[in-house]
Amino acid sequence: MKEVRFFYAPDAATSNELPSEEAMHALRVLRLQTGDELMLMDGVGNFYRAEVTLAHIKHCLYDIIETMPQQPQWLGHVHLAIAPTKHMERMEWLVEKAVEIGVDEISFLNCQFSERRIVKLPRLEKIVVAATKQSHKAWKTVLNEIASFHDFIAQPREGGKYIAHCYDEIPRESLFDLLRQTSPSEESTVLVGPEGDFSIDEVRQAIANGYQSVHLGESRLRTETAGLSAVMMMQLSKM
Repeated sequence: MKEVRFFYAPDAATSNELPSEEAMHALRVLRLQTGDELMLMDGVGNFYRAEVTLAHIKHCLYDIIETMPQQPQWLGHVHLAIAPTKHMERMEWLVEKAVEIGVDEISFLNCQFSERRIVKLPRLEKIVVAATKQSHKAWKTVLNEIASFHDFIAQPREGGKYIAHCYDEIPRESLFDLLRQTSPSEESTVLVGPEGDFSIDEVRQAIANGYQSVHLGESRLRTETAGLSAVMMMQLSKM
């Protein structure tokens, strides 16, 4: 059975032409021709079965044959807020794998011990789109600009709020155990710090703002591994 190829077309319902980068892939890599079928996703819950009506150099036009609204693959809202690592390729790996597993929103935090305080989203957005297509997700993950830790925790949020850290002097509970005690439809936000962890003052400030103090298990994890573990735990609690 031939593999179904998905293309990201955020304006699929109102346009009849693939975005330029998607068109280049369709025409130069996959060599689609007039009359070939393709699958489109708009990133907000819809798939479309379409047919190529024009394949010409940089332009790929289509007609929609069928609109297929999708049901969410999980309940609630999965939100990871993480301090980016010094080497950006580790964050790129995290974003790709988190999208494949399933995450609604990723935010980046500028913390006291952060090694990276600037995040350029365009490349990460391309990684999100590629992972969304590869894993056949109907909704595209939202990426947020980096924000200061203090501003982020001060924002009102629905559902469960958790901060993962390694300070033994502050009581912690298992994130997974807490998540399993909540309704699957509840929104969940988990904070993961930089390689040097959050500062102890940041942890206390988060707790004062309604975040629960948690751990991700017995092992000491790298930032990107901790982030992916948190996403997996949130996912498993919402199935």
